[in-house]
Amino acid sequence: MQVLSERGYAATRFADVSQASGVAVSTLQGYFGSREDMLIEALQGATSGEVAALHDLAAGFEDPWQQLVALVDRGLSTSAGTWRMLMEFWTAAAHDAELRSHAGRLAEQYRRPFAEAVQRGVDSGSFAPRFDVSAIVDVAVATMDGLLYPLVLDHRASADLDYRDVVLAQLAFALGTDA
Repeated sequence: MQVLSERGYAATRFADVSQASGVAVSTLQGYFGSREDMLIEALQGATSGEVAALHDLAAGFEDPWQQLVALVDRGLSTSAGTWRMLMEFWTAAAHDAELRSHAGRLAEQYRRPFAEAVQRGVDSGSFAPRFDVSAIVDVAVATMDGLLYPLVLDHRASADLDYRDVVLAQLAFALGTDA
């Protein structure tokens, strides 16, 4: 992941990963088969770890609003290195159907904890959505994804971003809650 973040998707080679990891190129090639398979595996591992962390985080809250706040806070605090890695992957996926398919599955996995928290709020009567629930979740996730370029390009630092309250106010309005 570090090599991918530093070198970019197109420029990451077996040799680079070998040097960073201390694993022989032949071992990497034997295990992964192709450079693309190696990079997809790395991206899936990183995303799966993030998704697991989101689920663990959400499980720590009974209240669906508090779950959403925690998930938003986690999303807003994503590191620039993680965003850089995702930007590289999404850019490559824009030009490759197989990668696009993987990117779609990863995006759905990331989106799921947000959707589950919103649905729990709807089911419990805590939320009375003013809009389609799926659209609300899409907007929440897209808001965090929208940080990608300003952070990766060093135009802003996540600590400088003061719009958390606006994001939460928009979610509260869309979900019809006074939270």
